[in-house]
Amino acid sequence: MLCFKINEILTKREMSVYQLSKLTGTSKQNFSALKHGKFDDLKFSTMVKIANALAISLDEFR
Repeated sequence: MLCFKINEILTKREMSVYQLSKLTGTSKQNFSALKHGKFDDLKFSTMVKIANALAISLDEFR
């Protein structure tokens, strides 16, 4: 599940949802909901922003 993968990456990097939201320009509320498994449907453009902010490939979301 996407929310688990993003949470795993944030934990490994000791990064907060707030920091990720600032890097991507996406609201903290959306990331908080995603992190807690309450929202699991992201636009492709948002996924690209997350991947770029985390310096990872989109393939890592699989």
